[in-house]
Amino acid sequence: MKKYFLLIGTGLFVFMIKQPCLAQTLKRPNIILFLVDDMGWQDCSVPFWKETTDWNKRYHTPNMEALAEQGMKFTNAYATPVCSPSRVSLMTGMNAAHHKVTNWTLRKDQSVDYNDSILQSPAWNVNGLSPVPGIPCTVYATSLPSLLKEAGYYTIHCGKAHFGAMETPASDPQQIGFMVNIAGHAAGGPGSYLGEENYGNNKKGEQTEPWGVPGLKAYHGTDTFLTEALTIEALKALEKPVGNGMPFFLYMAHYAVHVPYAADKRFIQKYLNKGLSQKEAEYAALVEGMDKSLGDLMQYLRDKKLEDNTIILFMSDNGGFSMAPRSGKPFTHNLPLRSGKGSVYEGGIREPMLVKWPGVTKPGSVTDQYVIIEDFFPTILTMAGVKNHHTVQTIDGESFVPVLQEPGRLNNKRVISWHFPNKWISEDGPGINYKAAIRQGHWKLVYHMKTGAKELYDLTNDIGEMNDVSKQYPGEVKTLSVLLTGRMKQWGAPMPLFKKTGNPVPMPDSDK
Repeated sequence: MKKYFLLIGTGLFVFMIKQPCLAQTLKRPNIILFLVDDMGWQDCSVPFWKETTDWNKRYHTPNMEALAEQGMKFTNAYATPVCSPSRVSLMTGMNAAHHKVTNWTLRKDQSVDYNDSILQSPAWNVNGLSPVPGIPCTVYATSLPSLLKEAGYYTIHCGKAHFGAMETPASDPQQIGFMVNIAGHAAGGPGSYLGEENYGNNKKGEQTEPWGVPGLKAYHGTDTFLTEALTIEALKALEKPVGNGMPFFLYMAHYAVHVPYAADKRFIQKYLNKGLSQKEAEYAALVEGMDKSLGDLMQYLRDKKLEDNTIILFMSDNGGFSMAPRSGKPFTHNLPLRSGKGSVYEGGIREPMLVKWPGVTKPGSVTDQYVIIEDFFPTILTMAGVKNHHTVQTIDGESFVPVLQEPGRLNNKRVISWHFPNKWISEDGPGINYKAAIRQGHWKLVYHMKTGAKELYDLTNDIGEMNDVSKQYPGEVKTLSVLLTGRMKQWGAPMPLFKKTGNPVPMPDSDK
């Protein structure tokens, strides 16, 4: 009998001493998703490769460096070739071939595709995401912020939205679950970064469609750069949930570093002193201004003693822009990665990605596991402890929480893919216009819809995709072609039509 009481007492003691730890684990973490626009894989001083590149040496991003030291670096993180598809994938967990928002959106019912002499772009969801059914040319889906809001999170959107076309519900971030919207609307870029120019609005400060940034009238006529104004407003918005002890989800989606470039007076001079051209100096200053915003948020967390219970995820929405007004030869600003924004080659889709999850990610850790933008949806829900949720859409992304817990974990059997059946720019560039691609392990297949040509690359030995080995490895070409076709058919991926015949482009596994 004495032993029985002793065991109860010991168990009670163990239960009691474990309670603080249990309470701590049950406390939901705050989450900051920091998304940059058009930022290339090397547009920072953090190397995401086996070596520091010349591009890494050009830029100064000390706060990204700090985040990498405190969390985990992803060397093989991917988005889509352009912005809206990535943002819809992020908010829905769906691959672009599945949600069919395959190019960037702007005006209701209007495609932004250029005309082509050979192919007709398919009917794609030109109106973007919709939180309600029945809106033509949209993907009806349950959004990430709506699920977080239902779970008790205070949801804040700050910066670029670009989820739905003008005059559709998702053009307003508050319609997809954000409780606060700061400066987000249908457009995918700012009219101007300069307060002196009212951020692209008219001289009276009235909302000027489509590019004028809304909601920042207090800064009109000042010398406050757009990146700084957004950061100030984001910090103000955090005061409500922090003051009330609510967990928050801050989607910090900067307009930087998208065109039109402008001189951020805080940082540009040192880049001019380095001998960079005006536009390259403006771009580098945009990058550093973005990094300062990250640092300001990190400092806020320290000041409020929230650092240990806040997850920070850093990502870009597509590869680095590599055409005019950038100086130098087009499609070279991401070397050794091939091409840039708009391309299914690595320069257009490989992104800088960092994650800090206190108590989970090991400081200074690195993973080579490849992940893709739709993976953020299930990952963030897992981080937030949101279980048994219902979505009207099928989720394509996979949670990378196991990778955060175990960076050495690698799944080389996983398949990820890209679908871009559109004409993004007037002339075909490398990997741009009417392309699809698929990766499994170190193999990557690129499918040219216009010609039917297929290229195969070994990314382990050829990160620049300069050596097409399709002739040497026909078996791999066949395997990946079948896998890519299976996904396209499963998701009903929109395919271009040949103007001459009206027939759709053949699937990748076709021998025709």
